[in-house]
Parts: sequence; structure tokens; C-alpha cells
Amino acid sequence: MRPALSRLTAPLALVALLAGACSSSSGGGSSSPTSSPPSASTLAPVQGTYSPSIDPANFVQTIDNPYWPLEPGTTYTYDGVRGTTPQTDVEIVTHQTKVILGITSTVVRDTVSEHGAPVERTFDWYAQDEDGNVWYMGEDSFELKGGRFVKASDSWKSGVDGAQPGIIMPANPQPGEAYRQEYYPPGEALDEARVLNLNGSARVPYGAFNALLVTSERSPLEPQTEQKYYARGLGEIEERVVQGHHEVFRLVSVTS
Repeated sequence: MRPALSRLTAPLALVALLAGACSSSSGGGSSSPTSSPPSASTLAPVQGTYSPSIDPANFVQTIDNPYWPLEPGTTYTYDGVRGTTPQTDVEIVTHQTKVILGITSTVVRDTVSEHGAPVERTFDWYAQDEDGNVWYMGEDSFELKGGRFVKASDSWKSGVDGAQPGIIMPANPQPGEAYRQEYYPPGEALDEARVLNLNGSARVPYGAFNALLVTSERSPLEPQTEQKYYARGLGEIEERVVQGHHEVFRLVSVTS
């Protein structure tokens, strides 16, 4: 999933709002409301020194954020175009895992093809914390050059050469919330996102959808901006560049 371009199934109740109960006695008294989990903006801020607090004890095995579910064995196929060239993007949630910063992360294999032949291959690594935020732990990205695949400079792994994880999908996305998705200055991997709204709509080959999460995603080092659409219980259904070159991908099929 190139966040830069990524996606993905299963509902989950993410945040329970607990009201503080008041009790009285001859002396009186009350309890304070339970605080909500920190927002993605707090956990992975886009401003200031970036040093997220990562504790393996706070992570879970299953990634079931409703906007970014990763069920092993699921394949997502997207058709699109980059510039004037038609492309197909196939993303497979594998049964493989990779331990990064002491956290067991799910491996997603992403292959972009042109005219039936692969031109990009990426292995992305994701992990979910106990509050439901899905963290992007890194990627091995390969580009076709001179007839063979070579590792891209923006490949990165959390904890190596200053790379730090970011949040690819918040537990409870709210309009206006901004968060860092990846942090690897040496490879110029600095993607960040902002939630635009929760009421988007889109029609793709896989179907028509309403009540979509819509985000704006960019890197401060690049001139382009992407807009992405996510359906609850499914994941990303469409993405398109709205500032910069021409690029769009839409969900065609989901198989398991």
C-alpha cells in the first residue's frame, strides 16, 4: 500500500464515551469523567520535534479499524491511471508478520502493474494500538529500473536511521484533525494527512458509497496533494491527486 497509495474490512466499536457518575452521601462527593484516548494529532503531530511514544504492550494482534481493516488473505484490486498510463494496483493482506520496535506488524504486499507487467512492488508494515489507531511501521519499496527491481530510496523501517512510525488511520477520525503518517527524513518519506469530513460520497466500479471518510494527504517535500475516500467496514475505495500530476485509482474488487 503505498501511502502514497493504500487501503482496506471489519467493523469495530472504537471509542466508548464514558460519562462520570455522580454519587452523593451525607458528606457528598463525585467522580471525574473518564478521559478519552489521545487523538491522532496528539500521538503523531505534524508540527515540532517528532518522537512518538511507542510501547509494544499497548498494541494488539488484530487490525480491525473500520476504515482500515486488514484481514489476512484479503485481496484488493484497484484500476487507475498515472499521467496517461493505465495501471492496476493489487494489494494483498498476507498472513506474514514482521516484528518492528518489538511490535508484531501485518505485512501487506502491494504490486502496481502496467500492461500486465509489474513496475512497482512494496511490502508495507502495519500495527494497531489498543485504542484502534493503525500505525504505519515502514515499507520496503522496489522500482523497476533497467529491467530489474531495485530498492527505492524512500524505503524505511521504524527505529532504523532515525525513522519513526506514523498513524495511517486514526481510531476516531474527526474533521480538521492532522497527523503524521510516516517519518524518515533521510529518504524524504514525510507523508501527513488531514481529515476533511465524514460525509463524502463516491461511485467506483465496486459500487456507490455515502458517509465516507475523506482525507487530504501530502508531503511537505512534494507539490502534489491526494484526496482519499474510505468506507466503513471496507477501507479505501478511491484516491486521486487533486493538485499536481494526473492520477486516480478506484476499487474494482475485494476477494478473500
